[in-house]
Amino acid sequence: MSEAPWLVVGLGNPGPRYAGHRHNIGAMVVEAMAASAGASLREHKAGRAWAAEVRLGTLPEGLPGPRAVLARPMTYMNVSGGPVSGLTKFYKVPVEQVVVVHDELDIEPGQVRLKRGGGEGGHNGLRSISQSLGSRDYLRVRLGIGRPPGRQDPADYVLSDFPARDRIEVELLVGDGEDAVIDLAQRGLEATQQRFHVR
Repeated sequence: MSEAPWLVVGLGNPGPRYAGHRHNIGAMVVEAMAASAGASLREHKAGRAWAAEVRLGTLPEGLPGPRAVLARPMTYMNVSGGPVSGLTKFYKVPVEQVVVVHDELDIEPGQVRLKRGGGEGGHNGLRSISQSLGSRDYLRVRLGIGRPPGRQDPADYVLSDFPARDRIEVELLVGDGEDAVIDLAQRGLEATQQRFHVR
């Protein structure tokens, strides 16, 4: 295992206009993780991102969990790659320790799925990151938002707020996203998949 910290990137669009959108669920997870760790995301000199250095949870023996940098790009989703690449270079993070937390249309609402590598499935944020890193072999924590109802355009669907009636479910999904990232860093991909993929 590298001595470098983990880099945990939550995808979303910047600004209050987008804050509650389905497309911002990854950013919501990273913000919640920073709050849980008592940290604040601040503008980072390495690039156009807000970031905070934290420990990911507590190990079973009571020691602090792995070192990590929590980050969310200050850019729009479709150019997330530049900030991610800048942070990986600054902290010398190998691509195997980059975790991207993002919304996923092809997963049922409320479900969490994890994988390493693979395609981007039309997700512009992932496409930008793959291009900037020159690799697809980073880890993904995929948060299910489901497909739009009826004939609604997927682009309109992801760029709309979660309905108020789903507030509790969204909070649970954010919490599961936090747990999945911590598990991933502490226990590895396979053990974390076994925990979350049986649901």
